[in-house]
Amino acid sequence: MNYVQAIEYLNSFLNYENIPGTPYVSGGYSLGHVEELLERMGSPHLVARTVHIAGTNGKGSVAAMVAQVLSASGYRTGLYTSPHLHSIRERINVGGTAISEEEFAELMTDLKPRFAEAGQERLSFFEALTVLAFAYFAQKKVDFQVLETGLGGRLDATNVAWPEVCVITAVSRDHTGVLGNSLEEIAYEKAGIIKAGARVVVSPQPQEVAGVLRDVCRLREAKLFQVGEEVTCRKVNSDLAGQTFAIEGMGGEYRIHTPLLGDYQGENVATAVAALEILAAGGCDISAANIVRGMAQVRWPARFQVVRRHPLVLVDGAHNVASMGRLVESIKSCFLYEQVFLVVGMSGDKDISGIVKEAIVLSPRVTVTRSSHPRAAAVSMIAAEFSRQGIPPESSSDVPRALRLVLSLAKEEDLVCITGSLFVAAEALDYLSCD
Repeated sequence: MNYVQAIEYLNSFLNYENIPGTPYVSGGYSLGHVEELLERMGSPHLVARTVHIAGTNGKGSVAAMVAQVLSASGYRTGLYTSPHLHSIRERINVGGTAISEEEFAELMTDLKPRFAEAGQERLSFFEALTVLAFAYFAQKKVDFQVLETGLGGRLDATNVAWPEVCVITAVSRDHTGVLGNSLEEIAYEKAGIIKAGARVVVSPQPQEVAGVLRDVCRLREAKLFQVGEEVTCRKVNSDLAGQTFAIEGMGGEYRIHTPLLGDYQGENVATAVAALEILAAGGCDISAANIVRGMAQVRWPARFQVVRRHPLVLVDGAHNVASMGRLVESIKSCFLYEQVFLVVGMSGDKDISGIVKEAIVLSPRVTVTRSSHPRAAAVSMIAAEFSRQGIPPESSSDVPRALRLVLSLAKEEDLVCITGSLFVAAEALDYLSCD
């Protein structure tokens, strides 16, 4: 297969990412078929040392931070994340370089008979892609693989690995149709990545979540490290080029600069530092200088990303109630502006009412749009919710049209924020890079 054929073949698998709210974690579902397939391949998922990261918000940022510091420390590091912004190859990279089209096609060609033998109908899109990622990391002989769960944790395809460190970032309500309606139910799914005897780093959590995670750690005799207690963070300064945090860790103190904006990134930095300190205490050659240097090199697009300055144009993939609340808080604390123009599109399986309630605190100037993704909510549905909450919005059928409209209205001292979905954010970045 060439690359186009390989992508077509991957798309032939059932893709839950395109089906809002499919409750695939119920009904006796297990990862046994994925484990069996990997065992027949020689267990590539167990070759590299692993850091496994679950959570609702911040897990991608923490994964990028940990991977970048490991690379800065001289370790060959694979990073597996989702979703992607522009190309699926972004999800699988080694040392900051995405898998090439040729490598992707060659691996998929090699794996096709394996998938057929395992029963293609038993595998999902994400499971097939995860198997390919494990095979690629083994082929590249990585020292470490940093794995971000796709959804949940307990039944996520990445959960076949055995990590040296497990990380649970901030947990909030999201994907409730799949993971459960209560915070306790969602926390239990995220805690599914915690293995017996593991070392577990936990970001600050709501009380209900913290209780579940403590109970699971106790049951599995896992050692819990709590960010906010063992590792603390204080913001020192920030500007449009990034921000600096003073981190008091378990093994020392750090002054860390990150180009990632948003007040909430301090929590992510502290979480990543805790995971890295645990690895260092276990014998990994990760120095304070490595941590500082690696953190300064992190890039994680579409997360509170400033792409223009006059007017200030901000792209952020906030896609649930908690992340939208954090976005609003960070905009208010980080920027000076005359008025805010919001461009908002969401996926249909989200808490649209809750997200709108958070967003309208920021501005009454709203333009509703939608991405081209199959999960995108109809413009009329989102617009109706804004109107119901007292903010009649403008409407635009796609992201480029929405941006052309808003940029024609915004003055130099204003702020334009494009948000509500990573799919909307990706299309905004595409448009703005070509405009």
